[in-house]
Amino acid sequence: MDSGDRLAGLLKELKERSGLSYGTLAKRLHVSTSTLHRYCNGDAVPTDFAPLERLGRLCGASREELVGLHRAWIVADDARGRSGEPGEPGERGGGETGEAGAGGAGGEDVSAGSAAPAGVELPAGSAAPAGADVLGGPVVASKPAAGAPPPSRARYRSALAAAAVVALAVPGAHLVARNGDGEPAGGRNGDSAGVAAPAPLNAGISSYNWAEPCGQYYVLDQKPQHVPPPPPPQDTRPWARALGGIDGGHMQLQVTVTGRTREPVVLSRLHVRVVERDRPPAPAAYSMGDGCGSGITPQTFDVDLDPPRPYVKAVAGQDGDRVVPAKDFPYRVATGDAEVLNLDVHTEEHAVAWYLELEWSTGDRKGTLRLDDGGQPFRVRAVEGGTVYGYRPDKGEWVAQE
Repeated sequence: MDSGDRLAGLLKELKERSGLSYGTLAKRLHVSTSTLHRYCNGDAVPTDFAPLERLGRLCGASREELVGLHRAWIVADDARGRSGEPGEPGERGGGETGEAGAGGAGGEDVSAGSAAPAGVELPAGSAAPAGADVLGGPVVASKPAAGAPPPSRARYRSALAAAAVVALAVPGAHLVARNGDGEPAGGRNGDSAGVAAPAPLNAGISSYNWAEPCGQYYVLDQKPQHVPPPPPPQDTRPWARALGGIDGGHMQLQVTVTGRTREPVVLSRLHVRVVERDRPPAPAAYSMGDGCGSGITPQTFDVDLDPPRPYVKAVAGQDGDRVVPAKDFPYRVATGDAEVLNLDVHTEEHAVAWYLELEWSTGDRKGTLRLDDGGQPFRVRAVEGGTVYGYRPDKGEWVAQE
C-alpha cells in the first residue's frame, strides 16, 4: 500500500465510522463535496493538514488516531512533492516558495520523536518514540539570552513540526460524568468508586481561529528583530507556542461535539470559568495577516471576558444579504450527529486564564465536560494600548502599525 492509499484508507474509515454523508461533512469543513471525495479516494492530498485535522475531530477521532493521521499526511505530502504533483488549488495558505509547513522542512526528518531545536522545550513525553503516549502541556520557548542572535528559520520550522504533533496528541477536552448531586458517576458502588463513567459524547477544538487569518494577534515577549516571519495560517498557533506567545485580544474557537451513543445527548448549557484576571502593562502584539476575505459569517457565541461574570451569548450570522438567526442552547447530538459551535472570546482590558464547561444530559444521566487547552486554561491578553507589529515581506521585517 503506497502512502496516498494509506492516508485515504484512514480518512475513509473515519468518514464511514462517523455515519455522516460526504455532503454533510464537506459543509461543516467548508470544502466542496468533490474535494472531500478526492481526499478519501486517494486522488488528491491536501497541501495543508488543517482540513484533515478538522475532519478527524468532526468524525470523533481519538488523539492517537489524529497523530497517526498527521504522520500519514506527512508521508503522502512528501511523496507528492517528490513526484512533482501539484497540490489542491486554493487550499494552501501563504508562505515562501520551498518552505515546508508543519510536516517538516527542507528535507529534515521531523516526527514526534524528534528532539526540539535549541531554545525550544517540548513537554515531558513529547520526544518519545513514534506511537508513544504524548501527554504534557503546551510547547514553551526558552527566552533567548540578552544580545543572542535569533534562531535560524530552519530551527523554527523544526519547532513548528514538533509542536504541531504534540498539539495533536494533547486532548482538547476533559470529560467528567457526574450524577445530579455532583458525585462522580459510579462513585457510590464499591467496584468503581471515584472513577467517572464513560461520557456519551466526544468534544474537541477543531479550529483555534475559524476566521483565519484576519483579526488574529499573538502577544510575544520578544523584540521585533528576534521574531521570525509569520507562517502559513494553519501553523500560526504552534509558531506562537514555540515563541512563548499567547493569543492577543480575540480567540475564535470552533468546538466540535459528537455523540457516542444512539440515544440523543442534550447539550444544555455552556459556562465560562475564569481562573485568573489581571491588568498587565501594554504588550507588543504581532499580527498574523491583513487579508480577511468575504463569505459566510457563521452563527457565533460571543464571550466577553472583561465583565466580572462572563457568559456565553448566541449571536446571529450573515450569509450574503440573508441573516442567519442566532441559535442558543440546548443542542442535541447522537452517534453520527455532530454539532459545531463557533465561539468569539475576547478581552479589551485584561489578561485572562479561563476554560469552558459544557453541561450534558441523556436519560437519567447528566454530567459536565470541561474544554480547555490540553489540560491547561486558555489564555488571552488584551492588545489595546500596546504596540502592534505587522510583517512587511518587501522589507523582510516587522514594522509597527499605526
